[in-house]
Amino acid sequence: MNTSRTKGQIILSHTITYFNLLNLVLAGLVIVSGQYKNMLFMGVVIANSLIGIIQELRVKRLIDALSVITATKVKIVREKSLDLIPIEELRTGDIIEISTGDQLVADCVVTSSSGLELNESLLTGESVPVLKKKGDSLLSGTFVTAGTGRAEVIHVGTDNYASQLVAKARTKKRATSEMQNAIKKIIRYVSYALIPIGLLLFYIQYIKVGAGLSDSLVSTVAGVLGMIPEGLVLLTSVSFILGVGRLARKKALVQEMEAIEALARVNVLCLDKTGTITTGRLTVDSILPLSHYADSTIETIMNGFVFAFSETNATTKALQDYFKDTRPYEIIDSVPFSSQRKFMGVTFTDAGSFVLGAADFLCHDLSVIRTAQRYEKQGYRVLLLASCDSLCTSKEGLSGVTPYSLFILSDEIKQDAPEIFRFFSSQGVDIKIISGDSAATVSAVGLRAGVHGAEHYIDATELPHDFTALCEIVNNYTIFGRVSPEQKQQLVKALQHKGKIVGMVGDGVNDVLALKDSDCGIAMANGSDAARQTAHIVLLDSDFSSMRNIVKEGRTVIANIERVSALYLTKTIYSILLCVLFIILRKNYPFIPIQLSLIGATAIGLPSFLLTLEQNDKVTTGGFFRHVLRISLPAALILTAALLCIQFLASPLDLAPIMISTLNLLIGGIVSLSVVAIVCRPFTKRRAALCIGITILFFGAVLLMPKFFNILPLWKIM
Repeated sequence: MNTSRTKGQIILSHTITYFNLLNLVLAGLVIVSGQYKNMLFMGVVIANSLIGIIQELRVKRLIDALSVITATKVKIVREKSLDLIPIEELRTGDIIEISTGDQLVADCVVTSSSGLELNESLLTGESVPVLKKKGDSLLSGTFVTAGTGRAEVIHVGTDNYASQLVAKARTKKRATSEMQNAIKKIIRYVSYALIPIGLLLFYIQYIKVGAGLSDSLVSTVAGVLGMIPEGLVLLTSVSFILGVGRLARKKALVQEMEAIEALARVNVLCLDKTGTITTGRLTVDSILPLSHYADSTIETIMNGFVFAFSETNATTKALQDYFKDTRPYEIIDSVPFSSQRKFMGVTFTDAGSFVLGAADFLCHDLSVIRTAQRYEKQGYRVLLLASCDSLCTSKEGLSGVTPYSLFILSDEIKQDAPEIFRFFSSQGVDIKIISGDSAATVSAVGLRAGVHGAEHYIDATELPHDFTALCEIVNNYTIFGRVSPEQKQQLVKALQHKGKIVGMVGDGVNDVLALKDSDCGIAMANGSDAARQTAHIVLLDSDFSSMRNIVKEGRTVIANIERVSALYLTKTIYSILLCVLFIILRKNYPFIPIQLSLIGATAIGLPSFLLTLEQNDKVTTGGFFRHVLRISLPAALILTAALLCIQFLASPLDLAPIMISTLNLLIGGIVSLSVVAIVCRPFTKRRAALCIGITILFFGAVLLMPKFFNILPLWKIM
């Protein structure tokens, strides 16, 4: 199930279904029987299909309008200017410009490169970034982790390498849906049983019991009809569709409907510090020159260094706001920042080579590291400027690193952060902050923002490489600092291995691998193309605080489906039991279709529709199937036992067939209405009114139209 189906696909998916075709066959049997009133169930089938089509078309219009915001576009070079065009308009021979965070939408050949590095893990499984130079090939589906460049398009559409791979590593993990998996399993087993049970039931009714062809057909239709959980399928489908629509109005674009359930069941939420705890805005608080280097020397170097790169992030933006764009030296070479490398570098003509990054990552001078750690423990972000002999794309290749200066930057904590984290704590959702910054810095910021357990932090360099060992300690920490993209992915997998349902919030290229493997990946609309394309849900307002309402909405959808599913499965279970038992006993099936239609309308259809409109965010954690069976199985067994008692007492009490039919309908209705009452607990005024209303409807129909339902008037059995 996805949210981008065409109108034709939507109509077909709600009309040409296994159960609809089966209902048509059953309707044909009723026509043959001549008892046309028993075709009332087809009105429900048609209404269900129309409701599903109308609701999904309405949501599709809303989603299509919002999808424009996150649609993948590409920068194309035309007559020395840059135009932003939809990928559908891209043609072979076009020259495109790419930079950090962009995802390749077509196969290309590099025409120019400025430190261009790509992550090809979504295609190859290899997560190490690959440096790309002029003439190198770029494959669609990969994404830029560092640098900028231009490339000529050589393949588009289905000719692309990624399109030809179809289901290879590029395919992200689908959002998990325990509920849909359970419902599909139920449908599969029922589907296997329908035809043989139906044929046996007809054989017993017509040959062994000796009922006429007309009555045998009607009894068979009733038995098979009761086994079909089609209302449950519709309920799930429409609830998901409406949930997608409601979430869209809350500025969340759901790219997979299953993500609604995954989000509702998430009990661990992994996120970065920037944009969640902090606003993402940084300011330079102070500069600490090291050794004999003067402020003017450092300023001159930085006036050239921070303006050497076309792509920017929050850190470089803060530095650019602080320094001046004088560019005193000519730039010979540059290495852009990447989350794997954790530093950036520039080589000037007359000044040499310099790198800028984390102090404890670049430097071995203990006094410099201690100074940096002192500020980090207070919640500041600390960067080290150092000279080196020559530039290299890895830390191991750097030599002659000499510290020049420390830059102290501060994050702005979001005002609503404490309230948001209190909400998640109250919902039983553990927060894990996974950041590329210093663990001590993130811990201090987390404590100020009210993140529960933020004092428990660890540097990713201290994490074990063995996955089993990582699984053993992953729950011991709330804050993970200096984390690489691969480690983010491993942390998500380790939490899942420990039985957690993991949500991942991210916006950058460094989050893509973790987003891909999480149970529910959530990306910011203002983040990278790669993050948006990989995520299951996109926050269109790029505001983490909206997660509170989104989680509530998702939990409401799932909690309501969980609650009313018991109504549908009760009917399915007792119908299967009755069919099997009455085949063994060689007795007339106790219901006819019109009676099941009455029970279905009053004790299943109407209450399920009204209950799914309620606000209820208490999702069960004990498993969907177990939770539903806890209510439906005992009710189905009670109803089956009661109907068997009537059969065994019919001869001793000399009960007429119409009296047996009357008692069967009354017991079926009373037990089904009792299930509604159980599902409605704890009672509110609205739920009490619902229970009273459907009881009046059921008994009103029985009192006013006994002949229509093939039963005695109630006053004759009193």
